[in-house]
Amino acid sequence: MDPKPILDDLVRRFFLAFSRNEQGELDLDVIYDLFIPQGLIIKNVGPKPEIMNVQQFVEPRKTLLGGGGLEAFTEEELWERTEIFGGIAQRFCRYRKAGLLNGTPFQAEGMKTIQFVRAIDGWRMSALSWDDEPS
Repeated sequence: MDPKPILDDLVRRFFLAFSRNEQGELDLDVIYDLFIPQGLIIKNVGPKPEIMNVQQFVEPRKTLLGGGGLEAFTEEELWERTEIFGGIAQRFCRYRKAGLLNGTPFQAEGMKTIQFVRAIDGWRMSALSWDDEPS
């Protein structure tokens, strides 16, 4: 079976986690289900990489998106290239994000690299890194 649709769905669910649903709710906890427990997330924007486990990534974003200054936030994948070999895969994608940060509109684009592994319970993200274009 071709795992590409499964990987596409993992990425789609990751990006959707940052947007409010029809009831106006966020579900950032879904990110825990998308990653292996030892997952690694790296924000490589600026001079010093910020290296986080999944919890260190998710919990501050709950505060920020839940009324801590970031509103009407959306993030979407613009294009991607995915390579799969056996039980590993990688994806390089361009994305756009937009919203209101402390009442000021912003929009940015950047690149993400995502690594996947086929675990006992199916495909999961193992690592994700991103960098934004300079503003």
